[in-house]
Amino acid sequence: MNTAGATPLERRLPPAVLRWEGALVCLVAWGLLLLIPLSTGELGLAWDTLNHHIYLGWTAEQHRFDRDFLGAGYQSFQSPYVNWPIYRMAVDGWSGRSAGLVLASLQATAAWPVWMLARACLPGPTVYDFAMRVLAVALAFLSGLVLSAFGASLNDLLAATPMVWAVAFAMEPIARGDSWSGASARRCVLLSGMSAGLAVALKLSNGPFAILLPLLWLQSAPHWRGRIVASVLGGLATVGAFLLAYGHWGWILWRHYGNPVYPFDHPWFALLRTWIMGWAG
Repeated sequence: MNTAGATPLERRLPPAVLRWEGALVCLVAWGLLLLIPLSTGELGLAWDTLNHHIYLGWTAEQHRFDRDFLGAGYQSFQSPYVNWPIYRMAVDGWSGRSAGLVLASLQATAAWPVWMLARACLPGPTVYDFAMRVLAVALAFLSGLVLSAFGASLNDLLAATPMVWAVAFAMEPIARGDSWSGASARRCVLLSGMSAGLAVALKLSNGPFAILLPLLWLQSAPHWRGRIVASVLGGLATVGAFLLAYGHWGWILWRHYGNPVYPFDHPWFALLRTWIMGWAG
C-alpha cells in the first residue's frame, strides 16, 4: 500500500508491532486491572460472597451435603470450583490487596479473547485499525457489569471467560476466510467447543450461549461437507469437555440426589434413579 500523503491514522504499523499487538494489549489491560486493588488497598465482599461464594469454595474442597441443609440455599448445588480461589485466600489469611491482585490477574485472562474478537472484526494494519481494536478491548471492560467484578470477589467473569474464548476461537476461521486450511479451521472449532464445554461446566447458565455456537461453526468452511464436519467436531468437543470438567461434581450430586444437575429437571431422572439406585420418585 502506498502511504505517501497518507494521514497519520492511515499509515501502516510496523510488522513487529502487529506481531506483538495482542501481547502488548493484554499486558496493558492486566496492568490497568491490577491498579484497581492496588489503589483501593482492599477487596470488596459483595452480598453474593457472603451468601455463597465462600461457602461454595469450601464445598469445592469438601462437599457438605451430609452436614448442612441448604447451607447457601439452592446455590449450594452450583459447581463450586470457580469459587475456590477466594475461599482458599480467605482461610489462609491473605490481605484484601493481595487477594485482589490474584483475582484481577485471573479476570485479565478475558483480555486476549476480547482482542481476538476485535481483530476478527477490524483486521486492518493501519494505525486507525489498531486504535479501534484497543478501544474495543477497553469498551469491553468498561461496562458497569464488568467493572463491578473488579475490586470485589464476584466470580461471574471467571465463569464467563471460557465462553468468550469459545466465541473468539469460533470467529477465527471466519475472519481468516479461505486463507486458512481446513485443518486449522477445524482446530479452532475444536478449541471453541472445548472452551464452551468448560464454561457450561463452571456455570450451567452458559448453556444457552453454547447452543448458539454451531451457527458460527457452520461458517468455518466454504463447503457444506466441511461445515457439517466442523459442527459435529465442535459439538463432540463441547460434550466431552463438559463431561470431563463437570463429571466429578455431577457424580457427587448423583450419589446424594440421583440427579447430576440437581435441583434442575429432577423428574426427568426419576426412571433412572429407580432403575440404577432403586429409589422411588
